[in-house]
Amino acid sequence: MIVTQISETSKSRCRVCIDGQFAFVLYKGELRKFHLKEGQEMPVDSYREITEELLPKRAKLRCMNLLQSRDYTRKQLTDKLVQGEYPQECIEEAIAYVESYGYLDDLRYAKDFIEYHISSRSRGRMEMDLMRKGIDRELIRQAFEELDEDGVEQDEASMIKELLLKKNYCPEKATRQEQQKMYGFLYRRGFRTDLIAHVLSL
Repeated sequence: MIVTQISETSKSRCRVCIDGQFAFVLYKGELRKFHLKEGQEMPVDSYREITEELLPKRAKLRCMNLLQSRDYTRKQLTDKLVQGEYPQECIEEAIAYVESYGYLDDLRYAKDFIEYHISSRSRGRMEMDLMRKGIDRELIRQAFEELDEDGVEQDEASMIKELLLKKNYCPEKATRQEQQKMYGFLYRRGFRTDLIAHVLSL
């Protein structure tokens, strides 16, 4: 293995390429510790220490530090590690580590998200928001089912009526054009078409 390139990414960090391929990012102090220089052979023992010990430990700590401030979905946390240019094996090991301790749980994240937004967002809107965060549709369905079993319910008809009041919309007096405009407004917020039509008396 030949260190073919070492390029600075910040004042303290460098990207290391081995045999012409990107390998990992190290701090400058670590470059000195492992005596890594462009054009020189990289000892197998050093490579294993970096990829099997140093970087996995750093990736796990990165996950733990991120999760201290707020919850993340599996995808969000994975994306953070990808941005940090950790090797794929290190990312998978770090994600499995925090999952094993219950620090990362997409189902719990989905249920917390739904409970927080249940009075202000439609189910359709919440489903789209959660899928954008990388949560599987089936897991979202499960989250809604478990919350429903726990007595957490959503009254979307009342939510629509509240929006109509805020918009000073009167279904009995609305013109066809006003009805279509309000229909589109509610549809874009994720409400079911049949429910919109019922509340608007279409």
